[in-house]
Amino acid sequence: MSDPVIHQAMSAQSGAEAGLLPAQPEALGCHAGKAELKKAADAAGKSEVLARYAADYPAGPHDQPQSMCPAFGSLRVGLRMRRTATVLSGSACCVYGLTFTSHFYGARRSVGYVPFNSETLVTGKLFEDIREAVFKLADPANYDCVVIINLCVPTASGVPLQILPKEINGVRIIGIDVPGFGVPTHAEAKDVLAGAMLNYARREAEQGPVQAPRAPRSDKPTITLLGEMFPADPVGIGMMLAPLGLAAGPTVPTREWRELYGALDCAAVAAIHPFYTASIREFEAAGRPIIGSAPVGCDGTADWLEAVGKTCGVGRAQIDAAKNAVLPAIRAALAASPISGRITLSGYEGSELLVGRLLVESGADLRYVGTACPRTRWSEADCAWLESHGVRVQYRASLEQDLAAMEEFAPDLAIGTTPVVQKAKACAIPSLYFTNLISARPLFGVSGAGSLAQVVNAAISGKARFDEMRDFFEGVGEGDNAGVWQGTPVERPEFRDKFRKAVAAQAKKRKSEEMV
Repeated sequence: MSDPVIHQAMSAQSGAEAGLLPAQPEALGCHAGKAELKKAADAAGKSEVLARYAADYPAGPHDQPQSMCPAFGSLRVGLRMRRTATVLSGSACCVYGLTFTSHFYGARRSVGYVPFNSETLVTGKLFEDIREAVFKLADPANYDCVVIINLCVPTASGVPLQILPKEINGVRIIGIDVPGFGVPTHAEAKDVLAGAMLNYARREAEQGPVQAPRAPRSDKPTITLLGEMFPADPVGIGMMLAPLGLAAGPTVPTREWRELYGALDCAAVAAIHPFYTASIREFEAAGRPIIGSAPVGCDGTADWLEAVGKTCGVGRAQIDAAKNAVLPAIRAALAASPISGRITLSGYEGSELLVGRLLVESGADLRYVGTACPRTRWSEADCAWLESHGVRVQYRASLEQDLAAMEEFAPDLAIGTTPVVQKAKACAIPSLYFTNLISARPLFGVSGAGSLAQVVNAAISGKARFDEMRDFFEGVGEGDNAGVWQGTPVERPEFRDKFRKAVAAQAKKRKSEEMV
């Protein structure tokens, strides 16, 4: 290590001798399995972290929902923040996959990586390498914060990010463990980092003056919005809050460190996504009340404005004025964009219940809502409302439960994750991918009331096209057509003739259209 600052750092070996580092167990690979990794992590000094995760993000009824690597959620939060460096510590294959996924979803920043092998992991050299990387990155001219994320193997081996310096040259250092065997979903991993950052920012604010947020401070009390949402939604929520004498505050996860101070300095917190347990704990420690649900649809907006008004001590006249300003327009938007058809809905973003409410108020025959996120008291109002309208709600839904619901209810449209959409298309059921086509739309207020109808109705109307494709591709991917030959391939004249007829029919159709 040539950097003179790093030479002053305590080596991993000397730290272990002083009793500051846990004894390093034999290195475990990802192949060891969840039970063995968790057992190793407990033995390596990570039991407190895992116990907190188990309380914050309870599993069940099954082991874990099937979704992407949870660490993607924390990585995404870090990569979307200005002046924040994000570093991964984990197996190279995991880092490659996470980096690829982050850029697939639009990240335009580098992802840091501290490589390791069995020797550096067992001897503690990996921690020394992480510390060296942190010192090299901690340049206040470029960064406000450096985030280091332990993936499964470093967590299981007890790599002690908690003893990294909390600050270097004025740059904040935040180390978190986000193992797949401790954090159930990537949505909750967003909360792991957001909560850690709020904890750091809250302690800074308690010690004295902090840097003002970039955006001008509102002269009205603000409502912090908890959970990622469509960019136009905070603006719409702000317009609904104005008659109450309130304003929309920052959205957490934030896009810059200094916004965390503005988020903490609020009148109340709206848990738009109700699974941010660690973040809610920090807001409660700061003395901020929490409001569940969201201004979705007509009923949801009325209840939410009522809850916000009462929480913030707003008078009855102002609450009624706020409702009268927006509810008629929402009713009109819902009536102008009706949805007709039976639908099943599932996803892992955390907004599934809110989308379900909007579909029901739009006239859809919604039968099932499955979410990979856990049940919390902040989503109770949404769950109760959906169940009162005949919708089955499944928290911590597995792929098998989502597919069983689709088979049971035979919907006109299945909204879900990639494997749900894949299965639906194989069954000639119109389908939409929740993350890219549904959650990436405005959901709240007037703009949200009519946002789903066009895409949903267009998908439902394509049923005949799905039947045509199913008939055309019948047998593909099955039996001898599965791509695995059991014997010598033979020519199938019936499939050849079927294909030729279909091509000829398409050519004839195009020719007639050109003549017209």
